[in-house]
Amino acid sequence: MLAAISDRMRPESEVMDLTRLGSLHSSTLSFMRTLVRRIMKEEWTIERSRFDLDNDGYGTAIYRIITPNDTFNFVLFSNHLSDEDRNDRVIATSWDLTMALCEGDVDQVWLEDLRLNVPKQEAGRVDARVFSLSRANRSSRLFSYVLEELSAGRQPDADRIADVGYLYRTTAVYGSGKLGMADWNKVRRKFPDFDRPFAPEMFICYMLRQFSLDQVDHIARARAPETAVPLDDRLKRFFGIGNSTGLGMAPYLVNHGELFSQWVEMRETALAQVLHKATPTDWRINLFQELVQKAKQHFAESVTSDEEQIERNRVLLTELDDVDAWVSNRSSELETWSVLSDFARDSWSLETQELIHAICLEIHPELVNDLEEEFTVIPNPVINPAMTMAELRQLIETRYDWALAIDFSDPSKSDAFWYRSEEKLEPRLGFAGADPGVEKQMPLPIGRRVRECYDLLLEDLAEQPGSDVVHVLLRRPAMKSIVRRIQTMSRHKYAEIQANLADRNVRPMDMLRCKLAFFGVGKFDPRSKLWVRNTMYQGAPLIDDIGQTYESWFLPLKPEMKEART
Repeated sequence: MLAAISDRMRPESEVMDLTRLGSLHSSTLSFMRTLVRRIMKEEWTIERSRFDLDNDGYGTAIYRIITPNDTFNFVLFSNHLSDEDRNDRVIATSWDLTMALCEGDVDQVWLEDLRLNVPKQEAGRVDARVFSLSRANRSSRLFSYVLEELSAGRQPDADRIADVGYLYRTTAVYGSGKLGMADWNKVRRKFPDFDRPFAPEMFICYMLRQFSLDQVDHIARARAPETAVPLDDRLKRFFGIGNSTGLGMAPYLVNHGELFSQWVEMRETALAQVLHKATPTDWRINLFQELVQKAKQHFAESVTSDEEQIERNRVLLTELDDVDAWVSNRSSELETWSVLSDFARDSWSLETQELIHAICLEIHPELVNDLEEEFTVIPNPVINPAMTMAELRQLIETRYDWALAIDFSDPSKSDAFWYRSEEKLEPRLGFAGADPGVEKQMPLPIGRRVRECYDLLLEDLAEQPGSDVVHVLLRRPAMKSIVRRIQTMSRHKYAEIQANLADRNVRPMDMLRCKLAFFGVGKFDPRSKLWVRNTMYQGAPLIDDIGQTYESWFLPLKPEMKEART
């Protein structure tokens, strides 16, 4: 079936445009959604095995997780953090909460070792029984407000919650072998519960959300045992986990092109099946329109101070009215959803186009959700030394025509450079002539590197037209990495972001938004073109919902709570 639909998938020139990638929305195939579906379908048992918190919520908590395959433990340390020490930047050295997701049960000896190292984060070390490590800080304003209301016997105002969306925000989530943790190969081979991309990291954030809700209830009861009320489940589900994502995430999509291509290909496969195979029956059309109305409310409730994002949301809301009217007036013409998609491509913004696609995926789970098992690929970068230079030239001209079309002699097209900071080894963006470090730049601008390779290749072809790759590399060994990339990535349909990452006006924000959409986050609030605030798991079911019927949490909405306030 997948092979049959491949010729209906969108071309890479359209899909891999960076501005379009920066307009993606979360979908039913996003990693948080697939993880929660697995938890609910398999009815994982998640229970508090230790909750040693004082009246202010400081102490140690352990949640035991029993899946059909294994047992895991989520270990969390809550410590007092003064306001002057609270810092969300990566250079911070202390946090309100630090936590680890661990293999098997945690005895007292191991717990003390975790207590010694986990709160140190990058300065500590753990062993390969740990899958993921994270830290988080309170939203002081909202946490204090919610606590005061619960202590007084009242539910907090949903409007106040909507302005922020979370009690805690995480500033980093680590995995895949960092700081001594289990590497991805171990997790993928031995632990099927977490064998999908970023599953341990997504799960630790899910558990952080659960703890934040449990903790605020605990503190309210401790402070006012006679008057306190627990947080209403409807409000609990509306709380997510905050996240701030910066440049550190941007290079991932470039450095893991084979994996990224697999993510995009599975999403595009699902989309092609829905657009070209699904029949828009009356009830599906009604469901589509219901989700359009839900989207209008969801984005109207989204809060951002970024002028560009405000304008994008405004345009989106206006165009969603047009989408609704178009579907109502022309539903009889909808032989397939591709009719709507084609019209959207010619008529509406990228934000609206990609939201339409996300909604289409949502209403056809029977054609989509089975693909959640196909997001993993084992990277295999290789060099084909027998390829002739003429074949390599043809490969570049065919697959990298977008790079050859860029005029790198224009300084504005080539003066941005990426480097790692000496202090935290985190990616940064600099500009030639304004910032030092250009001689230590990272090789992220693939387009420029391909162009340089192509120009050298033309020189060699003029002198030795019958030569092959191995002889080219013997003469020019510095070309090895880019030749390997060209040959490797050309085996994958969506491996290369078709943008000039050395351009003065490059927008790393689009790369961040793309990756976060695959994760499943929402409520994007850009703070510049270099970093973005967002919300994870808003609307997701609680651990108490496991085993129960639950509603889709696509495009979560503020709950109606008037009766709870009286």
